[in-house]
Amino acid sequence: MSTVRLLVGTRKGGFVLTADAKRQDWDVQGPFFAGWEIYHMIGSPVDPDRIYASQTSGWFGQVLQRSDDGGQTWTAVGNDFTYHGDVGEHLWYDGSKRPWEFTRIWHLEPSLHDAGTVYAGAQDAALFRSTDGAESWEELTGLRQHSTAASWQPGAGGLCLHTIVLSSGQPARIVVAISAAGVLRSDDGGQTWRPANRGLLSGGVLPDPDAEVGHCVHKIAMHPTTPDVLFMQKHWDVMRSDDGGDTWREVSGNLPSDFGFAIAVNSQEPETVYVVPITSDSQHFPPEGKLRVYRSRTGGDEWEPLTRGLPQAHCYVDVLRDAMSVDGMSPCGVYFGTTGGQVYASADGGDNWVAAVRDLPAVLSVEAQTLP
Repeated sequence: MSTVRLLVGTRKGGFVLTADAKRQDWDVQGPFFAGWEIYHMIGSPVDPDRIYASQTSGWFGQVLQRSDDGGQTWTAVGNDFTYHGDVGEHLWYDGSKRPWEFTRIWHLEPSLHDAGTVYAGAQDAALFRSTDGAESWEELTGLRQHSTAASWQPGAGGLCLHTIVLSSGQPARIVVAISAAGVLRSDDGGQTWRPANRGLLSGGVLPDPDAEVGHCVHKIAMHPTTPDVLFMQKHWDVMRSDDGGDTWREVSGNLPSDFGFAIAVNSQEPETVYVVPITSDSQHFPPEGKLRVYRSRTGGDEWEPLTRGLPQAHCYVDVLRDAMSVDGMSPCGVYFGTTGGQVYASADGGDNWVAAVRDLPAVLSVEAQTLP
């Protein structure tokens, strides 16, 4: 019988939750690295025993951890995130220039084919790759040396590379999202890059409708069987691309707010998409204080609220960009964590929700895995 594992990163440590195929009763282990911010925890799709964690502290800096036994023990691995090549400068909030600086690893993305290969997205806006299980790292310098990079400007959370999308059927393709540069895509394994933002609008901030970069993208999701179909939660707007990011169109439809951070695609249904609307960019809580996941079964435009088991009054939590995930079971399990420390689980595609765990520190990331 299959097991589902949730890897949960929080402001004060990491947690591992496991349940059987019914996904009703959850065993909670942790905290691992208590007191540290765990920006992201994720398991290898090739080796079920391997887990990576990005461990960050304002006092002690960035540490990467690896487990080779499903989270029972951990080893600190390579942390040589040196920016190579022409360092140069990028725009700052006030329009001045600042040098590129390394702050932390926001997101880790293990290879779909090789247990030893993993990618890391950094602040400021760099992409790194390791081929030896995170023991050593190289920067894919073509990204930060793109001709538009000098005009990249940080979003409210910094100039962070927070999304890395890999495709099993197109192993040379890498799609990344950077706040607030936008989407860039490589079709040669990360050597060269091009912006993929046509159709994105950022009125008031970027009045030019044809702006090549500068859009504040919050998250991108893709179903593995349809690699050319990408879904995006932007600073404002939920967007869809049917050509691998070449062009985008808005699919916010009847959402109560098109601002949010998280987005996910049902593992069994490529046209079923989930978002968690947040009131606005200045009010980071659900509209009307009601925690609602919205589901579209048509790939956008038409959305339905999913509320059964979720608080529908006086709820003022946020759901961050890496804090939503799906498993590979049928029916699909959907999971998300909140800044209030709850991790909610649905074993039926979002129809019903239970709290897998409550009262954790603020949740930064949730990653689901289906294990044999």
